Amino acid sequence: MSISKNLQAIKSILPDHVNLVAVSKTKPISELMEAYDAGQRIFGENKIQEMAQKYEHMPKDIQWHMIGHVQRNKVKYMAEFVSLIHGVDSFKLLKEINKQAQKYDRVINCLLQIKIAEEESKFGMSKKDASTLLQSEEFSELQHINVIGLMGMATFTDDVAQVEGEFKFLKSTFEEFKIINPELETISMGMSGDYKLAIDCGSTMIRVGSSIFGARNYN
Repeated sequence: MSISKNLQAIKSILPDHVNLVAVSKTKPISELMEAYDAGQRIFGENKIQEMAQKYEHMPKDIQWHMIGHVQRNKVKYMAEFVSLIHGVDSFKLLKEINKQAQKYDRVINCLLQIKIAEEESKFGMSKKDASTLLQSEEFSELQHINVIGLMGMATFTDDVAQVEGEFKFLKSTFEEFKIINPELETISMGMSGDYKLAIDCGSTMIRVGSSIFGARNYN
């Protein structure tokens, strides 16, 4: 199937309240433009320099989402244009995003990444640390970031019950945090293999790559 048909097939089953991030990392601009021409406007990248390069050469009505792990020294390369940073896993990173956003007189939307998987390789904050951060005075002083929700990555496993439990944990964490911060609106969870389950568990934003663009080529 073509990229446009893949997109149509996914969008046809998405509830209205769920946003689709087309994960375009490693894919050439020609393929992103195929998705763009089919109506897709939100693209997710996991390398800041690659995203910045694509931003330079593509239409300016695209929303660029940084979905990978963010190194603080690279924030400056995307501060001018990034729409949403998914993987914020420390206060130090939030401070750096705030500092770089200020240079462009911008407020950058962010999601706190909560560690919901058991795998050591997954990044993220504990629920306790994230709760403390949201209620801290230092956090309230950051004028150039806006935390609009939470992001989580489930364990890479065929055990559906485990993945479902991790998604439900993120959803319940979100509901608790919403009492502290009523402005929270986004739960980013679910990828090509599990986005239907994620939506059933309360996701409002899914990150889908291979189901749109086909398998990734890392060579």
